[in-house]
Amino acid sequence: MPQNDDPAALEARSGRDPMEMAPHYYGGQAVIEGVMMRGFDRWAVAVRRPEGDIWLEAHHTSTLTQRKPWLKWPMIRGCYALADSLAIGMKALGISAQRAMPEDEEEMSSGAVGVSMFFALLVFIGIFIFLPSAGTKGLDALIGNVMGDGVWFHIVESLVRIVIFLAYLWAISLMADIRRVFQYHGAEHMTIHAWEHDEILEPENVERYSPLHVRCGTNFLILVMLLAIFVYTIGGLLVPPPEGIEWYWAVVYHVVLRIVLLPVVAGLAYEGLRIGARYDNWVVNAIMKPGLWLQLITTKQPSADQIEVAIRAFEAVVPADERTGRVPTTLDSTVTLARDSLEVQLESADLRLDPAGDDGDADTARAENPTTEDPAAAETGDTGER
Repeated sequence: MPQNDDPAALEARSGRDPMEMAPHYYGGQAVIEGVMMRGFDRWAVAVRRPEGDIWLEAHHTSTLTQRKPWLKWPMIRGCYALADSLAIGMKALGISAQRAMPEDEEEMSSGAVGVSMFFALLVFIGIFIFLPSAGTKGLDALIGNVMGDGVWFHIVESLVRIVIFLAYLWAISLMADIRRVFQYHGAEHMTIHAWEHDEILEPENVERYSPLHVRCGTNFLILVMLLAIFVYTIGGLLVPPPEGIEWYWAVVYHVVLRIVLLPVVAGLAYEGLRIGARYDNWVVNAIMKPGLWLQLITTKQPSADQIEVAIRAFEAVVPADERTGRVPTTLDSTVTLARDSLEVQLESADLRLDPAGDDGDADTARAENPTTEDPAAAETGDTGER
């Protein structure tokens, strides 16, 4: 179980960042018909397949910060954490997109998934960066360039961005498929809540907890939106666009400036979340409130079978020395383990390896003994457990 130790003492004994030590702050995200969970040294994704079983696979997290300590410096660590989280999130989303489809449908290739992610990035830039700047600058041109490129332009543009963001979330929440994703989002939060309250991870225990969580990525997004008001305003005043250019070239300038300053905004938002995770007082709670309110849109109450998927993903990332008396014993959905997955230990499951492309003898032996050491880990001495 997570230990509560003095952060300064932990750092003095080990030289490591106390935020990366006990207690470990688990996190994750919802994916298509499933949940990704991230632990201390591994991440796992569990997906409910159309056949009714749960597809499960676990992989090591990056060790780049151990090899390059400067990535742990303030502000830099936020940018790295965002990039690393996006990379894992895209992998998990790609896995879920493939496994949530019926077997008679053609799976998406990795190239197709990559192209989809690229276009999603372009849509994000278009909707949340270009559209607010173009809309605000175009409106200002119609009313006689009253705002110009000063403080009011940046404030109005930031408020337009927030309105677009809220309208976008509300609109997609009405879609049936997205609502299911938001239910899995709630299942992810509730499972982590139950673990942090020392519960045994059975669905009936998890169901008692709120789908809202202070460390949610939604909090990060709203912090980004709010901090962007200050960062983009200061940046725009310090480096204004060239005088005399047409309004549409000013739009291009502001879009480029916002993309360049995005790492600064992300770094500040990450540091804010770290403070929120470490301290509990009225100031921090007030800062985190908008993110919790926003989760009323991005999380929904999950069903028991969705909670089961979240539990399986979480169970796959919990270190062996923390599992005793905490993992479920009543879950009965068949779990299919990916062939390239790290080994996982499940207390109650009909666990089998993905049978595609190999003979069944090795599959049967490995499924009956799910704690067998991963062959790759055996060569390196790394079992993936803390």
